[in-house]
Amino acid sequence: MRAKNRIICGVILCAVALAISVVAPRAASRAGQGTEEPVPAFHTTAPQGQVPETLSPSEFTDVVVQNAYILAARVRKVLYQQPCYCHCDRSQGHTSLLDCFASKHGAGCGVCMREAIYSYEQSHKGKTAAQIRTGIERGEWRDVDMSKYAAPLPAK
Repeated sequence: MRAKNRIICGVILCAVALAISVVAPRAASRAGQGTEEPVPAFHTTAPQGQVPETLSPSEFTDVVVQNAYILAARVRKVLYQQPCYCHCDRSQGHTSLLDCFASKHGAGCGVCMREAIYSYEQSHKGKTAAQIRTGIERGEWRDVDMSKYAAPLPAK
């Protein structure tokens, strides 16, 4: 029984040591930088000329996804100036939130959909792309009530 307890304690200690060895360097490196994580890629100015089209909502069967693509299409120039906090700039080479909806990426990503809907809602409240970006950077997109988009949007 004592041997079993010692083995269990040893395993627990090893797990704790491993966790500390992984977490501590990351925390120290962030603390040493004195800065928070950088903002993902976006364009600082309005697009000059055409911007990419978003995919057709009819390509998707999920109503929430269809609605996200509908709304993204309505504010493409705003999305062009927004970062995407799923960090698809790193993994997919995206240069702004618009790229998520010019591809199928946005359909499988709750972050992208919330940010696009947030951008649409804020632009219809009269906010500029820069003001919307500030809200996205503060994480306000997390508060989007996705249940409002569970029914098909009226044609416009």
